[in-house]
Amino acid sequence: MWLDALDRRLVPLLPPSLAPHARLANVDGNRLVFLVDSPIWHARLRLSADVLLDAARSIGLDVSDIVIRTSTRPLRPEVDAGRARPKPPSAVARKAVAAALASLQPPDDDDNGTR
Repeated sequence: MWLDALDRRLVPLLPPSLAPHARLANVDGNRLVFLVDSPIWHARLRLSADVLLDAARSIGLDVSDIVIRTSTRPLRPEVDAGRARPKPPSAVARKAVAAALASLQPPDDDDNGTR
């Protein structure tokens, strides 16, 4: 939880285009370890290293280097990651629901007022 809180403090300091592609993975001694999701973001994060180091020092971390790793997995788990998406109903199920709804409607009146 401490690491997530630190990630929430440091990542917003990155350029807006880079922030969704970087995540703080660890604090290893005097190094911040970040994960990025592609090599291009690795290079861009390297350019922001001084800003991150200054920010980390300003909140009391004794860090002097940044290590950047590229990951093939999503950096942040999706909210729905544990749940499978529901399948759309079949044609038979749609017809059954339509028939059930139709049976709940009041019958139409004739022109002469009888049913």
